[in-house]
Amino acid sequence: MDLDLTAADFCGVVLAGGTAARMDGIDKASVELAGRTLLAHAVDAFLDADEVVVVAPQSVPTERPVTFACEDPPRGGPVAGLLTGVDALLRRPRLVGVLAVDMPRVTAATMRRLRAAADGHDGAFLVDRDGRRQLAGVLDATRLADVRPGPEQQHGMALHRLLSPLRLASVPAGGEEGLDIDTWADLRDLGG
Repeated sequence: MDLDLTAADFCGVVLAGGTAARMDGIDKASVELAGRTLLAHAVDAFLDADEVVVVAPQSVPTERPVTFACEDPPRGGPVAGLLTGVDALLRRPRLVGVLAVDMPRVTAATMRRLRAAADGHDGAFLVDRDGRRQLAGVLDATRLADVRPGPEQQHGMALHRLLSPLRLASVPAGGEEGLDIDTWADLRDLGG
């Protein structure tokens, strides 16, 4: 039996390249919550991942080794970020996890639930109390490649448009999992 050393079961992509317009343009990855950066919280969510890529225009130190990448041009939105992250992976995963850096209550347990829910589907995403899809999910890497748009379409493309042909399971957020930090008030409310 040949063993493919470049293959992986699960890899993660952290999207950290947003403009943070409602937070004075600060680098959200470096914002601290409970004494740790939002990036550290996001990387922790991928505890079970074979590899993690952080898509951001600048790098923030991490406790765990990660690969940093940036879409070209930078700040291309979640689709460009996700696909840039996938392209930067050193291994070919079966499943790709994606997480916005500003969702610090998503944990490794959340990602495990998403991976379990993705079984028999093209992926699974966390949904909030109102049923809105959050930027925390798991996708079958082969199916993602099937719907991948050309490079000229990726920049600024809405994530729901990319995902619309896929059969995705919805996983209700528990507790504060579905909360993101868009404003300074959001950070304060989460204890930052």
